[in-house]
Amino acid sequence: QAEDGIRDQPRSRGLGDVYKRQEQEMTNEVQPTSGAFTLTKQDNGVAILSMDVPGESMNTLKAEFGDEISAMLDDIERDSSIKGVVLTSGKPTSFVAGADISMLAECKTAEDATTIAAGGQAIFDRIENMKATFVAAIHGPALGGGLELALACHYRVCTDSPSTQVGLPEVQLGLLPGSGGTQRLPRLIGVQQAMKMMLTGSPARAKQAKKYGIVDDVVPHSVLLKVAEQFALKRKPEREAPQKSVMDKMLEKTGPGRNMMFKKAREATFAKTKGNYPAPGYIIDVIETGMNEGMKAGLKAEAEAFGKLVMTSESFQLRQIFFATTEMKKENGVEGVKPEKMKKVGVLGGGLMGGGIAYVTSTKAGVPVRIKDVRAEGIANAMKYSYDILNKKVKKRFMRNSEMQKQLALLTGTLDYSGYQDVDIVVEAVFEDLDLKQKMVADIEENCKESTIFASNTSSIPITQIAAEAARPENVIGLHYFSPVDKMPLAEVIAHDKTSDQVISSTVEFAKKQGKTPVVVKDGAGFYVNRILAPYMNEAANLILDGEPIEHIDKSLVKFGFPVGPVKLLDEVGIDCLLYTSPS
Repeated sequence: QAEDGIRDQPRSRGLGDVYKRQEQEMTNEVQPTSGAFTLTKQDNGVAILSMDVPGESMNTLKAEFGDEISAMLDDIERDSSIKGVVLTSGKPTSFVAGADISMLAECKTAEDATTIAAGGQAIFDRIENMKATFVAAIHGPALGGGLELALACHYRVCTDSPSTQVGLPEVQLGLLPGSGGTQRLPRLIGVQQAMKMMLTGSPARAKQAKKYGIVDDVVPHSVLLKVAEQFALKRKPEREAPQKSVMDKMLEKTGPGRNMMFKKAREATFAKTKGNYPAPGYIIDVIETGMNEGMKAGLKAEAEAFGKLVMTSESFQLRQIFFATTEMKKENGVEGVKPEKMKKVGVLGGGLMGGGIAYVTSTKAGVPVRIKDVRAEGIANAMKYSYDILNKKVKKRFMRNSEMQKQLALLTGTLDYSGYQDVDIVVEAVFEDLDLKQKMVADIEENCKESTIFASNTSSIPITQIAAEAARPENVIGLHYFSPVDKMPLAEVIAHDKTSDQVISSTVEFAKKQGKTPVVVKDGAGFYVNRILAPYMNEAANLILDGEPIEHIDKSLVKFGFPVGPVKLLDEVGIDCLLYTSPS
């Protein structure tokens, strides 16, 4: 799973501190291990089973943990004084981020991958069938195998932290949940909602998870362990997936209803994927098998499907993209050059791009933004961009109204350069006009401090030309976002020959704070992305000149796997922008 949107959140006390305090206060023996798990018994009949993978910032499940977990479960079964177990993380910012997908590269056959899935299923089945009540205490991400581990527990409690999220994103790697997720989640929250989460890979935040029925309670981080212990002393629950309407009952509880539900799901999925990705189809098949033939048959089908998907070229390439993206996130600009912190940001232009840049700067980076436009309407539109996104979150109860107001308060506007004297970086998002952009550089140099960075969001104009008349060209750099800014993760950082190393490092770090994956590229025609795009667009133009119908070209490329056809993309981007990307 791509780890876009997961950020460390400030806390008054981490879980590690809580464990240290508990260990000092308790007289019962701690059973140490040399691996990732530690079992700590308490006087109240509850044991704390903590996972803390050595040397890693986040917990990931590995095949070699099987024996260690089994030994822990043996200890729990032998100790009749343990009535309940709280499964939690020793990491201060996460529960379990998922399985370690690097181990899949060692699989030579589908049977090898099936064996890995079956091994995970066996351990989670054992947890589910333990005599003691197991409770997952979740803070931070619980994704993929992490959520499957939590689903095997009898209760789940999570924190109300913005960093807490649960989900099964395996489809984004061309896979399906392989440790019981395709069977347990539908039985817990209903087939339709579970299938939606698995087919999209979208995670649920804390309140959303409570609403769906994934977790039993949402609590402040400070009382997470205390509440989890209370659940651990309860009897195991007898659950039935929530049905919200008569129609849902007809669809999920009757044979004809299920047949229609899965048929429609396949039709909708194929219409979106065009058959280019096998994982969504397997997910539907495996869920259907489990619902019609029972849990045992569903788990067998899940493990076999997982094995087949691991061997597909689609999954291999998606996993390669994941690894490459992870490496890109480690981009630090210029090695050995420490970035300057951006404490205040200016945005020139209140259009679609300017509004999006202001949004990710204020909400993700948490930095005040001063928006300048020549019209008051432009400033209002830029602020409305943030308001519309945040207000949707408030309506869906993903965030409080007070938090929305706090984030909106970081946005201010001006028709001149008042308030720009202390900005650290100015991101320009005005029209693609060289003279206009050069004027913006001169204005910033006149109205801002000497160290202020001028970052152009141009998609096509060479940064060398934008900086050609600058008094301080070392402060000029390109910072190219993609639309819509709040959703597209990539950002190009374009340095021209005179851009300083300090400015490069500071801009890269700034983009990372905005939640972007920055790549540093050279100042060539089209930079990186559009330079790759240009030959593709040129070939489409050649086909048109040869007499091929536009509709046929676009439909063929969409069917092949592109989100939109080349001619439609050209129309949306604008021919004037494309002219700049063609090498001259």
